[in-house]
Amino acid sequence: MKQTLKTLIRNVKSINGNSLAEFATTTALMATLAATAAPKLSEMSEGAKAEKSRNELDKMVKQAGQFYQDTADIEGRGRFPGQDKYDRPVTGANHGSLSSSAHELAILADLISASGGNGTYIEYRGGDGADWVSVFGKTNADFPVPSNTTLAADDDAGDCSDCPGGSSSDNGGAAPSIHTDPATGLYIAKDGHYEWKQLFGGEVVGSQYQDGHFVYQVVKGGGTGDDTYPPVLYVADIENASDFNNVLEP
Repeated sequence: MKQTLKTLIRNVKSINGNSLAEFATTTALMATLAATAAPKLSEMSEGAKAEKSRNELDKMVKQAGQFYQDTADIEGRGRFPGQDKYDRPVTGANHGSLSSSAHELAILADLISASGGNGTYIEYRGGDGADWVSVFGKTNADFPVPSNTTLAADDDAGDCSDCPGGSSSDNGGAAPSIHTDPATGLYIAKDGHYEWKQLFGGEVVGSQYQDGHFVYQVVKGGGTGDDTYPPVLYVADIENASDFNNVLEP
């Protein structure tokens, strides 16, 4: 390295006249290129993060669609991860008792404005997060929720008597569930982040953004006979849920 530097210094000392002017011009040009390239590289980096976030949301929707089909086959009606039953929502306390239509309108207000622009949920500290549930759990070891973030409580396993794996299934047959106890073979219920992790082979998927985290809500289904309607799944990245979101309605 010392020899290389000495050689460079000798070459610079030997530059004169037109050569020196050319050297100065080249140096200035390189400095200009470096200055203009920096923001472009930053834009490319942000663009890559955005694409990755949207790709992960696409995967979640795809996996949730398979889960819906599996639960329809085994439990009798399709549901999404975290739903205690097809006719129960996944959301925060404020929206738990809303009708399906009112709940969906509240979600859409978070994601999109009446004029088609951004909704109100545009950054991770937003109060709208109180109605959204962490996909893999707020304190998961791999991608925990960022500090100062407002989110609903993590989903708990259902315990209603007629829910899949609920208390009426103690005899192993009253409420079929996609989950069974490996020791007894009886149907059991699992919480939402467990069900999501199983869809990804036990792995946790994380946002590429420092202040990102994947969240979801499920609008409950309902009805009977020919008048049934399915639940609807919404997933988002809290970096900016209005920009990064996806929906699945079977």
